[in-house]
Amino acid sequence: MISLDFLNAKRSKIAAGFPHLDQRGKTRGKGVSASRLMLTLLLGASGIFITGTATAQTAAQQIDEAARNYLQQLMNTQAKTNGWQGMRLVIKNAPIGSTSQLAPCPGQINISGGSASKARQQLTLECTGQTIKGWPVKVSSDLQVFLPVVISTSVIDRGATITANSLKREEQEITRTPRGFYHRLDQVTGMSAKRRIRSNQILSPDLIDQPQAVKRGEKVQIIANRDGIKAAMAGEALEKGGIGDVIRVKNISSGKTIEAKVVEVGVVTSTF
Repeated sequence: MISLDFLNAKRSKIAAGFPHLDQRGKTRGKGVSASRLMLTLLLGASGIFITGTATAQTAAQQIDEAARNYLQQLMNTQAKTNGWQGMRLVIKNAPIGSTSQLAPCPGQINISGGSASKARQQLTLECTGQTIKGWPVKVSSDLQVFLPVVISTSVIDRGATITANSLKREEQEITRTPRGFYHRLDQVTGMSAKRRIRSNQILSPDLIDQPQAVKRGEKVQIIANRDGIKAAMAGEALEKGGIGDVIRVKNISSGKTIEAKVVEVGVVTSTF
């Protein structure tokens, strides 16, 4: 039920926007039928206020908006995980097949598929709880991700220490950088160049001589995790490695050789 006070208030606002109506809703001059018709539409028996510009979305519009929101949320999660700032997306969606005769989804659209690491996406859109001809819909999406990355401002020779003065940040499309990249200057400042780096070249991990966190023959601590249970044991590194590298490690207690990931200086992790 809609109260009379609510309807009167709405009526006053509408009258102010239509000069053919006076304060009592009476007409002045011509245009009587048009004004009354508009008032009837705005304050009909349903009591719902509908603006003259409101239009229902087509299926194609629904699909494009839903796919954009889905990919935006996917990349926002990726950005938060990696601490990215200043990310910009360009998304182009193309339904696989015609949508000109497709009825809009009256309910919620659920989406599956997609990956934060791919430029070309294939999504599946389903109209939840509805059986509508043409649904679910397959969509091919081109995802361009732009982010400030670290670039050299001059030539850096092999073996040279990388300084902040030789670096800058510049927006690049990271979906086209399969070799990887660095987002912040402090991620590479003070490290050594593994090979000669050209001027205006994107710095990638394969260009940087990562500091060794574990040396071959060194005693290390092996941390094992499984189902919330954590155990530590002594080991010996059979290979050198930087943080993030997977190396062979000998478990001193059992004598077995395992593969473990270097997580910090003198510490590796594995599952058992």
